Amino acid sequence: MASDPRHPRLDRIVDPFAGVLLGADLPDLTLERRGEVVEFVRRRVETMPSLTRFGVTAIGVLYRLLLDVPFGSFAIRFLVARPLPILGEYPRLIRSLGYAYVWEHWPDSLPSGASR
Repeated sequence: MASDPRHPRLDRIVDPFAGVLLGADLPDLTLERRGEVVEFVRRRVETMPSLTRFGVTAIGVLYRLLLDVPFGSFAIRFLVARPLPILGEYPRLIRSLGYAYVWEHWPDSLPSGASR
């Protein structure tokens, strides 16, 4: 998954969190399909207007850092499960882009991401 050369770090910010979140939400989605979905999500973030992309990236950095600290997964689950202004929008963005891609490209998918 190559990142847009104008935004070389987004693959290190968006991809890991999107992979974890979508992997938890769609556990039966194959790794190949999940990779395709994560790449789509990152490409959409790369094409956002600069100010919006800056905000999404800033929030994405926070979630990405939490993935690397001990017990960070607990903090992420806490943040994702609550309708927090601003911080809660990032997981919603990842989910909405990811789900739209899955059901647009594989409309026969089950809610777990498995193929029928």
